[in-house]
Amino acid sequence: MDTQAIRDQMPTLVHGHVPSNVRSFKFNIFDGQPKVSALGFQVDPKPFDGKVIAKTAEVIVVKTGRAEFAVLDRALLTEDPAEGAKVHVEPYARRRFDGLRADTPEERTERTADGVPYTVQTFVLGSAPAKLPIPAPRCPELAELINQLEQLPAPDGFRRITHMLVDAGAKDFSWVDPTPANILKTPPAIRFSVATGKFEGQVTVLYDRAADQYVIELHRDGTQVERVEDVFFDDLGSVLERLIDDGTWRFIRIQHLSGPKSVRH
Repeated sequence: MDTQAIRDQMPTLVHGHVPSNVRSFKFNIFDGQPKVSALGFQVDPKPFDGKVIAKTAEVIVVKTGRAEFAVLDRALLTEDPAEGAKVHVEPYARRRFDGLRADTPEERTERTADGVPYTVQTFVLGSAPAKLPIPAPRCPELAELINQLEQLPAPDGFRRITHMLVDAGAKDFSWVDPTPANILKTPPAIRFSVATGKFEGQVTVLYDRAADQYVIELHRDGTQVERVEDVFFDDLGSVLERLIDDGTWRFIRIQHLSGPKSVRH
């Protein structure tokens, strides 16, 4: 999508939809690229409602406020709403394994000196963690694998690897947490199931102590269908993307609220 061309067209596209006493208007473009805050942090956009006021071959324009608009890439929409329709728009946002947005403040319970409990919310600017549902392990190599999956970026540069796993529907986690004496016999490993357009089945990421590298295995119905050896830690994201990421996480979800009906993609 040619964003500069869209910017040049916006005065024409919104003509008649801006009050006559307003000298300027604002708009955001949603084209699958990460949003960046004024402080330089990547942020996850909030859902919003609006009315479709214009369409081109590439975009639809949704009025979201008195002089505010959203420009949506039509190639990414789950539905193609008709002009005049009122819609609910949900751009991609990173999520945690519990289904909540990854930028949801973390809560913990503290107690006052006399034992009265109170809740504390913690939010770190620019942070959107997706922690694996795995308790702290005793095996250092398993702990390092968990840390790498949670902290290393996915190839798109916006998500972490664990966000990629959430988007792939990862669930039913199990793990192997060996003692140092058994690290060769029972290698540290994390297993989970996914369901995407690329692969549906079980994924295993295990640490090969002899090679000091990772192995990624895919199983379906109890049968191994692929095995990738000699995976360096900084290749975990690219290999997992190739194996399980179908790209549908980029879609902008559209829900029709009222007005002319949408065309479902």
